[in-house]
Amino acid sequence: MKFILVFLCAVRCFAVEQEQILGSWLRQQTNVQTWAADFVQTRTLKALAQPLVSAGRVWFAAPQNFRWELGTNQTIAIRSNETMMVIYPRLKRAEKYDFAAAGPSEWKDTLSLLQSGFPRSRAEIDQQFKILSLTETNNLYELALQPRSVGARKMMPQINVFISTNSNLAGTELVFVDGSTMRNDFQIVRTNTMVEGKFDLTIPADYKLVEPLKSARK
Repeated sequence: MKFILVFLCAVRCFAVEQEQILGSWLRQQTNVQTWAADFVQTRTLKALAQPLVSAGRVWFAAPQNFRWELGTNQTIAIRSNETMMVIYPRLKRAEKYDFAAAGPSEWKDTLSLLQSGFPRSRAEIDQQFKILSLTETNNLYELALQPRSVGARKMMPQINVFISTNSNLAGTELVFVDGSTMRNDFQIVRTNTMVEGKFDLTIPADYKLVEPLKSARK
């Protein structure tokens, strides 16, 4: 009986600590209007013995606009309100995703999770995710999240968010259904700085434009 009481007390104490960690992080998030950082992206694929490592930059503006630049003219992903563009400058190709016009689809649900590192409240987390665990390792808290959308889980069953001990976003990791992962570790973080012009969706006239969500709907 004594062991059971000690165990239950430990569980309750850990649950309280989890809520404190999440609460501190979310309170800090409410003060973030714009956010920018450099990052190192590490992709692990079963087909490759060594991971692929690339550098990049990211900008975010609350509540949902973002711009990711990977490598030098390698890939650019921009979300502006209800539209996202993925641009491949070397191929002179761009993919347009109109979330407002698209019907339900696995792609739409999955792509909407890309700003998962920037929730504004616990209710926002609970709306999109089930919290699987919150653990501490290497001076970082790792928050494991499972998408509530069945369609999104078919492509991306888990997202891990890494939070520093001072409640800042330190990294994200996308876990795909085939077991591959894509982790972004953030560096040189700038909060509430100018991001004007970063979410412009204009592409050069000679780029080929495709709209995958329209194709998925047919």
